[in-house]
Amino acid sequence: MITSQQMRAARALLGIDQRELAELAGLSLPTIQRMEASNGQVRGVVDTLVKVITALESAGIELVGEYSSSVGSGRGVRLREPADADPKAPGRALLSAKFPSRPAIR
Repeated sequence: MITSQQMRAARALLGIDQRELAELAGLSLPTIQRMEASNGQVRGVVDTLVKVITALESAGIELVGEYSSSVGSGRGVRLREPADADPKAPGRALLSAKFPSRPAIR
């Protein structure tokens, strides 16, 4: 479903920390920390995993599965343009709304 490496890479692409991901997903910080501390595929309650994936996808992250079409091989993440994205700040529309005091990464 999602690996701890994908979670960390997705956060890096978005420029957010674990606390911000927890807020976006509606989860606690310790939950995100446990998920990212796991080795390989994240295990846990399906509802929790879905919340994280939904939050990341809403922020503009595309999770690339192990056997998905791609130039390379293996799992990964890709930053995409959400439908309502600001062209000057790709992938940041939801984050700007959720964290208005945070300057957009350009």
